[in-house]
Amino acid sequence: MKTNIDKELLPMKAHYFLFNAGTAPVVPFMPTLAQQLGYSSVVVGTMYMILPIIGMLAKPLFGYIADRYHRHRLLFLSGQVITGIAFFMIMFVPAIDKPLPQVQFHCHAGVSSIRHCSDHGDCVEKNMETFYGNQTLACDLQCEAEPFMWDIVCEDWLKNQTENCAANRTNPQLNFSTSINMKDIVEEADCLFFMIPQDRGEVAGQSVPLYCPAGKQYFNASCRMDCHDDYLKEQLSESPVINTMGAMAQPQFWFFFGMLIISWIGMAVVVSIGDAICFGILGDRHHLYGKQRLCGSLGWGIFALLAGVLVDHMSKGSANKNYTVVFCMALVIMGFDVLASSKLKVTQTHLSSNILKDVGQMFLSLRCVIFFLWCVAIGLGTALIWNFLFLYLELLDKQYMGCDSSIKTLEGLVMAIQCFGGELPFFFLSGWILKRIGHVNAMSLVLFGFGVRFILYSMLQNPWYILPIELLNGVTFGLFYATMASYASIVAPPGTEATMQSLVGAIFEGVGVSMGSLIGGILFNGDPRTTFEIFGIAAFIIFVVHVSIQMFLQRNGSTDENGTVKYLAPTDAMHMLNDQEYSRVS
Repeated sequence: MKTNIDKELLPMKAHYFLFNAGTAPVVPFMPTLAQQLGYSSVVVGTMYMILPIIGMLAKPLFGYIADRYHRHRLLFLSGQVITGIAFFMIMFVPAIDKPLPQVQFHCHAGVSSIRHCSDHGDCVEKNMETFYGNQTLACDLQCEAEPFMWDIVCEDWLKNQTENCAANRTNPQLNFSTSINMKDIVEEADCLFFMIPQDRGEVAGQSVPLYCPAGKQYFNASCRMDCHDDYLKEQLSESPVINTMGAMAQPQFWFFFGMLIISWIGMAVVVSIGDAICFGILGDRHHLYGKQRLCGSLGWGIFALLAGVLVDHMSKGSANKNYTVVFCMALVIMGFDVLASSKLKVTQTHLSSNILKDVGQMFLSLRCVIFFLWCVAIGLGTALIWNFLFLYLELLDKQYMGCDSSIKTLEGLVMAIQCFGGELPFFFLSGWILKRIGHVNAMSLVLFGFGVRFILYSMLQNPWYILPIELLNGVTFGLFYATMASYASIVAPPGTEATMQSLVGAIFEGVGVSMGSLIGGILFNGDPRTTFEIFGIAAFIIFVVHVSIQMFLQRNGSTDENGTVKYLAPTDAMHMLNDQEYSRVS
């Protein structure tokens, strides 16, 4: 049998594939990049509280402009260009300068060493031995000194050959130089000991033996070490954790945040107007939306996985992840998306004479208000997954996986399973599911899925066990997004399609995701595991409340003052959407 291909929908499918392929290498990794740059989870939460608000303002504004002035194509293509360029510019954001490594200088019984402790001493040792081989580094140490330490320096290092050396007994800082061979490293627990030959020392320009007799007090000084080597500093220095006020004082923070804002506006315009264009092409075939949108899941899954593998590959031997490849991928793929989207046929069958008035009437309908509140609730949970799930996985990775970590590959696999095992089948089956159970029951199912997902997250020990849990993304995002977009298109008055899609997206992200980001950032800064428990219990509570309200409204057959049905029972909604082929419900 010959397969019929709707050529009119091919550019739309190509757009969904390419746009998601272009954003997948960047968007999921931004919270972890922000943390790598030195910003705390509270700063991440604050940024991702503000970004959805920016989207909330941008979506209705540009949706209104598109509907009012018929500029769908221009705004749609401009949004893609802006998004690609802003993503690429993030590559040039500098990290906050790391402080010099904090070490301990030990000297006693003829043995001298420099000790550095971290959570992953074994990993650091392997990286440095691979990178340096038998290389020797000259290092300057700035140590906190006590009077007895100066006695040892004067008597045993300088042999009392320097005049007025004893006068330094009141000096709280001792500066000296030494050299360390990267092969002479001893690992003990999570600490590394850089062994120092006794003849490798210099104080005040004079070569001295770093010798401390056994009969004298143990020489143990806290020091800052500068070996004038960027790689060693990267390996040994702890990343600074900058709070909100500290971040606001950093110029690089505003460049980073500014590029995120610009990209967020671009994505908001593309998503909202793109969905309106899609529904305009589909006409009365709203149930086919999921099959168009699944192309986006395909692009997201493939390129998110590829990006994760490439980042891990390019970051071998480095203390930090190298994200250069993802920004280049985003720019190139978004360029192809612009080319594909230029072939789209933009249609609008109706034009509302008063768009704002027609859309405003939606807030007078109880069933629409409940729908909007549902979008907010889903946004709260989605924010925790989008902005903090990978931070949670990286914490688990540090606790349980040690050196043999491929965390970015795992994160890529997570997104691949979210798409191929979750979103793809649910987008494909969304039309059938919505016909069978109705939009209202689908909304309840999504809430229940979030509760199960968050509780399972809170029980994780090994981060790789997250992979089967991600199958639930089909319910919590695939079914959710299809339900939200389809329901918004159905209830939108004629001629307000782009505005309505923008409004619903703004409520979901600007209110729900924004609030979820702020709350999640504050809770995550305390106990990440408890954060997922709290969100899981909250999702189950909202699920029960939602089901109870819908049952009450169905039993009472609520209507408004004009006699218009405020609520469609699941069976009524199903029959209306079946018999009238998803005809518009006003």
